[in-house]
Amino acid sequence: MENRRHQRMAIKNLWADVSDGKGFFSGVVTDLSRFGLRMTDLPGKLDNTSQRFSIVLSGHGKNFKMLVKPRWAHKETTQKSVGVEIVNAPWGWTEFVMDFEPTSVDDTHAEINI
Repeated sequence: MENRRHQRMAIKNLWADVSDGKGFFSGVVTDLSRFGLRMTDLPGKLDNTSQRFSIVLSGHGKNFKMLVKPRWAHKETTQKSVGVEIVNAPWGWTEFVMDFEPTSVDDTHAEINI
């Protein structure tokens, strides 16, 4: 069982540019909530032991720069998936996420395809 306080929603067409303080890397955001997100297809050399990442999210006609805290990482051969908690996000982030939140119980497992 997942230890999340806020349900994540699957999303497509959202990309992340991540800095761990030592390098700059690109990946894909596969799910998100108001307070966290999961990034995949990141290079294995990303230092997920860093206390904070600076990230820029791009997609759906929007760009968001924010600070995040790594919570978990899973390495597969040369790539890595990382779950992060959002520490500092711009004002528009919550509104952006709310636009994708399900409006009914039946929509909770819907995937966002925009």
